[in-house]
Amino acid sequence: MRRPPRIHGHRAAAALALACALTAATQQGAQADPRTLTEVQNKLESLYHQAEVATDKYNAADGKVTAQKKRVASLNSQIRTTEAKLTRLNSLAGATARAQYRGGGIPAELQFALASDPGRALDNAGLALQAQQNTQNLLTDLKTTKSALRTRTDEAAAELRRLRASRRAMATQRRTIEQHIAEAKTLESSLAAKERARLADLEKRESHQAQAKWESTGILKKVGTDATAAGRKAIAYATRQLGKPYVWGAEGPDSFDCSGLTSQAWLAAGVTIPRTSEMQWAQLKHVPVEEMRPGDLIIYFSDASHVAIYVGGGNIISAPRPGRYVYESPAASMQILGVVRPDA
Repeated sequence: MRRPPRIHGHRAAAALALACALTAATQQGAQADPRTLTEVQNKLESLYHQAEVATDKYNAADGKVTAQKKRVASLNSQIRTTEAKLTRLNSLAGATARAQYRGGGIPAELQFALASDPGRALDNAGLALQAQQNTQNLLTDLKTTKSALRTRTDEAAAELRRLRASRRAMATQRRTIEQHIAEAKTLESSLAAKERARLADLEKRESHQAQAKWESTGILKKVGTDATAAGRKAIAYATRQLGKPYVWGAEGPDSFDCSGLTSQAWLAAGVTIPRTSEMQWAQLKHVPVEEMRPGDLIIYFSDASHVAIYVGGGNIISAPRPGRYVYESPAASMQILGVVRPDA
Protein backbone atom coordinates (compact mmCIF):
# COMPACT_ATOMS: atom_id res chain seq x y z
CA MET A 1 0.00 0.00 0.00
CA ARG A 2 1.31 3.41 -0.92
CA ARG A 3 2.10 5.58 2.08
CA PRO A 4 0.12 8.86 1.98
CA PRO A 5 2.25 11.96 1.38
CA ARG A 6 3.22 14.18 4.28
CA ILE A 7 1.28 17.38 4.67
CA HIS A 8 3.21 20.61 4.47
CA GLY A 9 2.33 24.29 4.53
CA HIS A 10 0.83 26.87 6.84
CA ARG A 11 -2.71 26.40 5.49
CA ALA A 12 -2.76 22.71 6.39
CA ALA A 13 -1.39 23.42 9.86
CA ALA A 14 -3.91 26.20 10.41
CA ALA A 15 -6.84 24.04 9.31
CA LEU A 16 -5.66 21.17 11.50
CA ALA A 17 -5.29 23.49 14.49
CA LEU A 18 -8.82 24.74 13.82
CA ALA A 19 -10.18 21.21 13.86
CA CYS A 20 -8.25 20.33 17.02
CA ALA A 21 -9.61 23.38 18.79
CA LEU A 22 -13.10 22.42 17.68
CA THR A 23 -12.67 18.86 19.00
CA ALA A 24 -11.17 20.03 22.30
CA ALA A 25 -14.12 22.33 22.89
CA THR A 26 -16.54 19.47 22.31
CA GLN A 27 -14.65 17.08 24.59
CA GLN A 28 -14.77 19.68 27.37
CA GLY A 29 -18.53 19.82 27.06
CA ALA A 30 -18.62 23.31 25.62
CA GLN A 31 -20.68 24.21 22.53
CA ALA A 32 -18.28 24.66 19.62
CA ASP A 33 -18.40 27.93 17.73
CA PRO A 34 -20.56 27.36 14.60
CA ARG A 35 -18.25 29.66 12.65
CA THR A 36 -15.37 27.35 13.45
CA LEU A 37 -17.30 24.36 12.12
CA THR A 38 -18.14 26.33 8.97
CA GLU A 39 -14.47 27.15 8.49
CA VAL A 40 -13.59 23.46 8.74
CA GLN A 41 -16.33 22.67 6.22
CA ASN A 42 -15.04 25.33 3.84
CA LYS A 43 -11.50 24.03 4.17
CA LEU A 44 -12.62 20.48 3.41
CA GLU A 45 -14.61 21.64 0.40
CA SER A 46 -11.61 23.57 -0.85
CA LEU A 47 -9.27 20.59 -0.48
CA TYR A 48 -11.62 18.19 -2.22
CA HIS A 49 -12.33 20.75 -4.93
CA GLN A 50 -8.61 21.18 -5.58
CA ALA A 51 -8.26 17.39 -5.71
CA GLU A 52 -11.07 17.24 -8.26
CA VAL A 53 -9.47 19.93 -10.40
CA ALA A 54 -6.21 17.97 -10.34
CA THR A 55 -8.13 14.77 -11.15
CA ASP A 56 -9.61 16.40 -14.25
CA LYS A 57 -6.13 17.37 -15.39
CA TYR A 58 -4.86 13.86 -14.63
CA ASN A 59 -7.66 12.32 -16.68
CA ALA A 60 -6.92 14.68 -19.58
CA ALA A 61 -3.23 13.74 -19.47
CA ASP A 62 -4.17 10.08 -19.25
CA GLY A 63 -6.30 10.38 -22.38
CA LYS A 64 -3.45 12.15 -24.14
CA VAL A 65 -1.00 9.41 -23.13
CA THR A 66 -3.32 6.75 -24.56
CA ALA A 67 -3.60 8.62 -27.88
CA GLN A 68 0.13 9.27 -28.02
CA LYS A 69 0.98 5.62 -27.35
CA LYS A 70 -1.24 4.62 -30.27
CA ARG A 71 0.42 7.27 -32.45
CA VAL A 72 3.92 6.05 -31.54
CA ALA A 73 2.92 2.45 -32.27
CA SER A 74 1.45 3.49 -35.64
CA LEU A 75 4.57 5.46 -36.58
CA ASN A 76 6.82 2.57 -35.57
CA SER A 77 4.76 0.26 -37.78
CA GLN A 78 5.12 2.71 -40.67
CA ILE A 79 8.86 2.89 -40.06
CA ARG A 80 9.17 -0.90 -40.23
CA THR A 81 7.18 -1.00 -43.48
CA THR A 82 9.28 1.79 -44.99
CA GLU A 83 12.53 0.13 -43.92
CA ALA A 84 11.45 -3.11 -45.61
CA LYS A 85 10.63 -1.20 -48.79
CA LEU A 86 13.99 0.60 -48.64
CA THR A 87 15.82 -2.70 -48.29
CA ARG A 88 14.00 -4.06 -51.34
CA LEU A 89 14.70 -0.93 -53.39
CA ASN A 90 18.39 -0.98 -52.44
CA SER A 91 18.55 -4.59 -53.61
CA LEU A 92 16.90 -3.68 -56.92
CA ALA A 93 19.20 -0.70 -57.38
CA GLY A 94 22.23 -2.90 -56.80
CA ALA A 95 21.01 -5.46 -59.33
CA THR A 96 20.40 -2.71 -61.89
CA ALA A 97 23.87 -1.26 -61.39
CA ARG A 98 25.45 -4.68 -61.84
CA ALA A 99 23.45 -5.30 -65.04
CA GLN A 100 24.54 -1.98 -66.50
CA TYR A 101 28.13 -2.73 -65.63
CA ARG A 102 27.98 -6.11 -67.42
CA GLY A 103 26.33 -4.46 -70.42
CA GLY A 104 29.07 -1.91 -70.62
CA GLY A 105 26.69 0.96 -70.07
CA ILE A 106 26.67 1.78 -73.83
CA PRO A 107 24.15 4.52 -74.68
CA ALA A 108 21.21 3.50 -76.90
CA GLU A 109 22.25 5.97 -79.68
CA LEU A 110 25.71 4.43 -79.97
CA GLN A 111 24.29 0.90 -79.98
CA PHE A 112 22.11 1.90 -82.95
CA ALA A 113 25.00 3.48 -84.85
CA LEU A 114 27.25 0.45 -84.42
CA ALA A 115 24.64 -2.21 -85.08
CA SER A 116 24.81 -4.26 -88.35
CA ASP A 117 21.09 -5.02 -88.20
CA PRO A 118 19.08 -1.75 -87.94
CA GLY A 119 15.87 -3.59 -86.99
CA ARG A 120 17.45 -5.37 -84.09
CA ALA A 121 19.22 -2.17 -83.17
CA LEU A 122 15.87 -0.38 -82.86
CA ASP A 123 14.54 -3.15 -80.64
CA ASN A 124 17.65 -3.03 -78.48
CA ALA A 125 17.50 0.75 -78.30
CA GLY A 126 13.87 0.61 -77.17
CA LEU A 127 14.71 -1.91 -74.50
CA ALA A 128 17.66 0.19 -73.39
CA LEU A 129 15.55 3.32 -73.13
CA GLN A 130 12.95 1.41 -71.15
CA ALA A 131 15.68 0.11 -68.84
CA GLN A 132 16.99 3.65 -68.34
CA GLN A 133 13.48 4.88 -67.49
CA ASN A 134 13.01 2.01 -65.06
CA THR A 135 16.32 2.86 -63.43
CA GLN A 136 15.35 6.51 -63.12
CA ASN A 137 11.99 5.52 -61.56
CA LEU A 138 13.79 3.21 -59.17
CA LEU A 139 16.18 5.97 -58.07
CA THR A 140 13.28 8.41 -57.60
CA ASP A 141 11.38 5.84 -55.53
CA LEU A 142 14.52 5.16 -53.51
CA LYS A 143 14.99 8.86 -52.77
CA THR A 144 11.32 9.30 -51.82
CA THR A 145 11.38 6.27 -49.54
CA LYS A 146 14.54 7.47 -47.75
CA SER A 147 12.91 10.88 -47.19
CA ALA A 148 9.72 9.25 -45.90
CA LEU A 149 11.75 7.12 -43.51
CA ARG A 150 13.51 10.20 -42.11
CA THR A 151 10.16 11.97 -41.71
CA ARG A 152 8.52 9.02 -39.93
CA THR A 153 11.55 8.58 -37.67
CA ASP A 154 11.52 12.27 -36.73
CA GLU A 155 7.76 12.18 -36.10
CA ALA A 156 8.11 9.10 -33.89
CA ALA A 157 10.89 10.73 -31.88
CA ALA A 158 8.83 13.93 -31.41
CA GLU A 159 5.72 11.96 -30.39
CA LEU A 160 7.79 9.96 -27.93
CA ARG A 161 9.03 13.20 -26.34
CA ARG A 162 5.43 14.42 -26.04
CA LEU A 163 4.43 11.09 -24.53
CA ARG A 164 7.12 11.38 -21.88
CA ALA A 165 6.02 14.96 -21.10
CA SER A 166 2.40 13.80 -20.68
CA ARG A 167 3.50 11.04 -18.33
CA ARG A 168 5.44 13.57 -16.25
CA ALA A 169 2.30 15.74 -16.12
CA MET A 170 0.30 12.73 -14.93
CA ALA A 171 2.82 12.05 -12.18
CA THR A 172 2.64 15.68 -11.04
CA GLN A 173 -1.16 15.65 -10.96
CA ARG A 174 -1.14 12.32 -9.11
CA ARG A 175 1.03 13.83 -6.36
CA THR A 176 -1.23 16.88 -6.16
CA ILE A 177 -4.38 14.77 -5.89
CA GLU A 178 -2.94 12.53 -3.22
CA GLN A 179 -1.65 15.48 -1.22
CA HIS A 180 -5.03 17.25 -1.15
CA ILE A 181 -6.92 14.05 -0.32
CA ALA A 182 -4.46 13.13 2.45
CA GLU A 183 -4.72 16.63 3.90
CA ALA A 184 -8.53 16.46 3.85
CA LYS A 185 -8.58 13.01 5.44
CA THR A 186 -6.21 14.15 8.18
CA LEU A 187 -8.44 17.13 8.87
CA GLU A 188 -11.57 14.95 9.00
CA SER A 189 -9.96 12.33 11.21
CA SER A 190 -8.99 15.02 13.71
CA LEU A 191 -12.66 15.75 14.36
CA ALA A 192 -14.55 13.96 17.09
CA ALA A 193 -17.41 11.71 15.98
CA LYS A 194 -19.98 14.24 17.23
CA GLU A 195 -18.37 17.01 15.19
CA ARG A 196 -18.25 14.84 12.09
CA ALA A 197 -21.97 14.20 12.50
CA ARG A 198 -22.64 17.93 12.93
CA LEU A 199 -20.56 18.62 9.84
CA ALA A 200 -22.60 16.11 7.83
CA ASP A 201 -25.83 17.71 9.08
CA LEU A 202 -24.53 21.14 8.14
CA GLU A 203 -23.72 19.98 4.60
CA LYS A 204 -27.14 18.37 4.23
CA ARG A 205 -28.94 21.45 5.52
CA GLU A 206 -27.06 23.77 3.17
CA SER A 207 -27.76 21.42 0.26
CA HIS A 208 -31.50 21.43 0.93
CA GLN A 209 -31.54 25.20 1.37
CA ALA A 210 -29.78 25.72 -1.97
CA GLN A 211 -32.20 23.31 -3.66
CA ALA A 212 -35.23 25.03 -2.15
CA LYS A 213 -34.02 28.41 -3.33
CA TRP A 214 -33.43 27.04 -6.84
CA GLU A 215 -36.84 25.38 -7.01
CA SER A 216 -38.53 28.55 -5.73
CA THR A 217 -37.72 30.19 -9.06
CA GLY A 218 -40.16 27.80 -10.73
CA ILE A 219 -37.37 26.10 -12.66
CA LEU A 220 -38.88 22.61 -12.37
CA LYS A 221 -42.01 23.80 -14.20
CA LYS A 222 -39.83 24.83 -17.14
CA VAL A 223 -37.34 21.97 -17.53
CA GLY A 224 -38.14 18.96 -19.65
CA THR A 225 -39.39 15.76 -18.08
CA ASP A 226 -38.87 13.31 -20.95
CA ALA A 227 -35.48 11.87 -21.83
CA THR A 228 -34.56 10.65 -25.28
CA ALA A 229 -34.08 6.92 -25.84
CA ALA A 230 -30.32 7.39 -25.46
CA GLY A 231 -30.83 9.57 -22.39
CA ARG A 232 -32.90 6.85 -20.73
CA LYS A 233 -30.12 4.33 -21.36
CA ALA A 234 -27.54 6.71 -19.86
CA ILE A 235 -29.71 7.26 -16.78
CA ALA A 236 -30.30 3.52 -16.41
CA TYR A 237 -26.55 2.90 -16.47
CA ALA A 238 -25.90 5.63 -13.87
CA THR A 239 -28.66 4.22 -11.67
CA ARG A 240 -27.04 0.79 -11.69
CA GLN A 241 -23.85 2.33 -10.29
CA LEU A 242 -25.50 3.75 -7.17
CA GLY A 243 -23.52 2.83 -4.06
CA LYS A 244 -20.22 2.27 -5.84
CA PRO A 245 -17.25 4.19 -4.39
CA TYR A 246 -15.67 7.34 -5.77
CA VAL A 247 -12.08 6.74 -6.84
CA TRP A 248 -10.22 9.48 -8.65
CA GLY A 249 -9.26 8.56 -12.21
CA ALA A 250 -11.73 5.63 -12.26
CA GLU A 251 -14.29 4.99 -14.98
CA GLY A 252 -15.80 1.70 -13.83
CA PRO A 253 -16.89 -0.90 -13.58
CA ASP A 254 -16.34 -1.04 -9.80
CA SER A 255 -15.65 2.63 -9.01
CA PHE A 256 -15.91 6.04 -10.66
CA ASP A 257 -14.92 9.66 -10.50
CA CYS A 258 -17.48 12.26 -11.58
CA SER A 259 -16.68 12.44 -15.30
CA GLY A 260 -15.83 8.75 -15.42
CA LEU A 261 -19.44 8.06 -14.46
CA THR A 262 -21.00 10.47 -16.96
CA SER A 263 -18.76 9.44 -19.87
CA GLN A 264 -19.42 5.75 -19.25
CA ALA A 265 -23.15 6.33 -18.83
CA TRP A 266 -23.37 7.91 -22.24
CA LEU A 267 -21.04 5.33 -23.75
CA ALA A 268 -23.52 2.69 -22.56
CA ALA A 269 -26.13 4.65 -24.51
CA GLY A 270 -23.99 4.45 -27.64
CA VAL A 271 -22.67 8.03 -27.49
CA THR A 272 -18.97 8.75 -27.01
CA ILE A 273 -18.29 12.00 -25.13
CA PRO A 274 -15.07 13.57 -23.77
CA ARG A 275 -13.55 11.99 -20.67
CA THR A 276 -13.27 15.04 -18.41
CA SER A 277 -15.87 17.49 -17.09
CA GLU A 278 -13.83 20.39 -18.46
CA MET A 279 -13.83 18.91 -21.96
CA GLN A 280 -17.48 17.94 -21.69
CA TRP A 281 -18.25 21.58 -20.96
CA ALA A 282 -16.01 22.80 -23.77
CA GLN A 283 -17.07 20.38 -26.50
CA LEU A 284 -20.70 19.38 -25.93
CA LYS A 285 -23.69 21.49 -26.91
CA HIS A 286 -24.74 24.00 -24.26
CA VAL A 287 -28.45 24.29 -23.44
CA PRO A 288 -30.13 26.78 -21.08
CA VAL A 289 -30.78 25.34 -17.64
CA GLU A 290 -34.53 25.91 -18.03
CA GLU A 291 -34.47 23.79 -21.21
CA MET A 292 -32.57 20.82 -19.81
CA ARG A 293 -34.08 17.35 -19.85
CA PRO A 294 -33.25 14.06 -18.10
CA GLY A 295 -30.00 12.65 -19.44
CA ASP A 296 -28.36 16.05 -19.86
CA LEU A 297 -25.20 16.76 -17.89
CA ILE A 298 -24.99 19.54 -15.32
CA ILE A 299 -21.54 21.11 -15.05
CA TYR A 300 -20.57 22.64 -11.71
CA PHE A 301 -18.26 25.40 -10.48
CA SER A 302 -16.66 28.17 -12.50
CA ASP A 303 -13.77 25.93 -13.56
CA ALA A 304 -16.09 23.12 -14.78
CA SER A 305 -14.42 20.73 -12.34
CA HIS A 306 -17.49 18.62 -11.50
CA VAL A 307 -20.26 17.01 -13.54
CA ALA A 308 -23.41 14.99 -12.85
CA ILE A 309 -26.21 13.47 -14.92
CA TYR A 310 -29.65 15.01 -14.49
CA VAL A 311 -32.23 12.28 -13.85
CA GLY A 312 -35.37 14.41 -13.53
CA GLY A 313 -37.45 15.68 -10.63
CA GLY A 314 -34.73 18.17 -9.72
CA ASN A 315 -32.19 15.42 -8.91
CA ILE A 316 -28.84 14.25 -10.22
CA ILE A 317 -26.73 11.13 -9.96
CA SER A 318 -23.03 11.78 -9.42
CA ALA A 319 -19.79 10.43 -8.02
CA PRO A 320 -19.15 13.20 -5.47
CA ARG A 321 -15.67 12.97 -3.94
CA PRO A 322 -13.19 10.67 -2.14
CA GLY A 323 -14.77 8.83 0.74
CA ARG A 324 -18.23 9.05 -0.79
CA TYR A 325 -20.28 6.84 -3.09
CA VAL A 326 -22.27 7.31 -6.29
CA TYR A 327 -25.58 8.69 -5.08
CA GLU A 328 -28.68 10.68 -6.04
CA SER A 329 -28.86 14.21 -4.70
CA PRO A 330 -30.45 17.63 -5.32
CA ALA A 331 -29.30 19.22 -8.57
CA ALA A 332 -28.69 22.65 -7.03
CA SER A 333 -26.67 21.41 -4.05
CA MET A 334 -23.56 22.78 -5.80
CA GLN A 335 -22.87 25.90 -7.84
CA ILE A 336 -24.27 25.24 -11.34
CA LEU A 337 -22.15 26.50 -14.21
CA GLY A 338 -24.39 25.25 -17.00
CA VAL A 339 -25.89 22.29 -18.84
CA VAL A 340 -24.62 20.31 -21.82
CA ARG A 341 -26.41 17.81 -24.04
CA PRO A 342 -24.50 14.73 -25.24
CA ASP A 343 -27.13 13.62 -27.78
CA ALA A 344 -27.71 16.99 -29.38
